[in-house]
Amino acid sequence: MKKLIIIGFVLLIGVANAQSIKYGVTGSFHKGSIAGVHGISKGDFGGSLGLFADFSLVVNDIYDSAWLYLTPQLEVFTIGEKGDWNEDEKDYQKYSNIYVGLPIYLKYYIKNHGYKGDIYIMAGPKLEFLVSEKTEEGNAALEASMYGYDPAKFGLGQKMNKLSYGLSVKVGAKVNDKLEAFIRFDRGFAKIYPDYTSNTTYNRFLAIGLSYYIGETY
Repeated sequence: MKKLIIIGFVLLIGVANAQSIKYGVTGSFHKGSIAGVHGISKGDFGGSLGLFADFSLVVNDIYDSAWLYLTPQLEVFTIGEKGDWNEDEKDYQKYSNIYVGLPIYLKYYIKNHGYKGDIYIMAGPKLEFLVSEKTEEGNAALEASMYGYDPAKFGLGQKMNKLSYGLSVKVGAKVNDKLEAFIRFDRGFAKIYPDYTSNTTYNRFLAIGLSYYIGETY
């Protein structure tokens, strides 16, 4: 709760001092995984779709000249992986989860000869809310028990945390006045499986994506 209050306070300060607001839609395609839990595992492909707003933190001396922004984003994204408890590389267990995410970035455009450039860097905290989970384990838990293994050792049948948090980083470039392209990396810091003690478990993914500006206000 304390983290939420701090993030909300910072966001309100940024909004109150914004010189202009640009807003739009964003989406990405990624490969991600739930690290440290499902034995021999392979990352799975997924995607995200969301809304964002750029609140300028410096004055626009001329049109669209601000180079520092506070950028909250509201998105839905998928993440999952395929696990192989006995390492036979067949009959993978499938884990597919859907989250609502709230990353809050500082967005900095690298200056070119003192002016706003086309390359930018974004970084900030991210909250994740689990809204759907789907597990297809087949007979993996039964097989593990038959061979004398504890299924929980491989992360089978584990309870999941509904709320988690992490860090999101983007590096991107302006394509034109409306469109930007980026590479994004997200790394969680909260335990996804709270009862699993063998390893620390967290969400992670590497993505490529686009952001499209719909409008701007002053």
